[in-house]
Amino acid sequence: MGSVVEEVEQTEKSSTLISDFKQLTKMGLSMSVVFSSVAGYLLAVDNDAISYYVIFLLAIGGYFMVGASNAFNQIIEKNTDALMKRTKNRPIPAGRMSVRTALVIAVSFTVFGIAILYSINPKSALFGAISIFLYTSVYTPLKPVTPLCVFVGAFPGAIPFMLGWVAATNNFGVEAGFLFLIQFFWQFPHFWAIGWLQDEEYKKAGFNMLPMGKKDNGAVRQIILYTIIMILVSIAPVLKLTGSFYIYPFTAVIIFFLGASMLFYAVKMLKDHSREMARKLMLSSVLYITVVQVIYVIDKFLH
Repeated sequence: MGSVVEEVEQTEKSSTLISDFKQLTKMGLSMSVVFSSVAGYLLAVDNDAISYYVIFLLAIGGYFMVGASNAFNQIIEKNTDALMKRTKNRPIPAGRMSVRTALVIAVSFTVFGIAILYSINPKSALFGAISIFLYTSVYTPLKPVTPLCVFVGAFPGAIPFMLGWVAATNNFGVEAGFLFLIQFFWQFPHFWAIGWLQDEEYKKAGFNMLPMGKKDNGAVRQIILYTIIMILVSIAPVLKLTGSFYIYPFTAVIIFFLGASMLFYAVKMLKDHSREMARKLMLSSVLYITVVQVIYVIDKFLH
């Protein structure tokens, strides 16, 4: 009987360790970054030259890159995480993982992630390193200081999509630049919607995530503005001014209507400041960036 109890306890302990590892590295977010990177790679590579080995390296390297950033972030914010309901059960503030253990994971992920990306090509490693540095050393320290932290955080957040293109071509040109811009402008309505939802919680930790730090129509107008810019940038490749990255007019129409659904919720927030409306905007933004990347890849394979 005792051995059975010990076995159950061991299983529960292993399950908790795995769960803590997933929380520390934010596995869900990391997988979405991997998805973006692979989409960018498929957009760039010739249809008959797809390397599944490079896709594998890009996926692992991308996961390590984001996992490292998230682990460093949770080490730095361990005290503020303990103040918020959403984050107080993370492994470090909950006391299930030591800072030393988290630091070993973060440093290991950084080294392995950059090394794996370097094995694809040097530029991929460079952008991976820039992403980790900006997220950890600039965005995270700015969160309690200024709402401009969202602008700074949009830079590392926009790297994954174009990282795939760079992995395929070892070149950062107009095409990779446009992939960067699409994900860059998308992040403002997405993160401000999250900031709206979590405003009270963020204020407990002293974070300023909304424009001018207020839940008002000024913030909503900023959300609307950046959503419009995001839509325009997303359909711009139809003009064939973006190098080898271009889309068919029909594809542009589909993307426009996807963006219009986001804009619809953003405009509704001018009169409806409810959490429910902000949640709808946030969910529509997640749908937008996911579906748009799939549509780009499908469009490319139809060329």
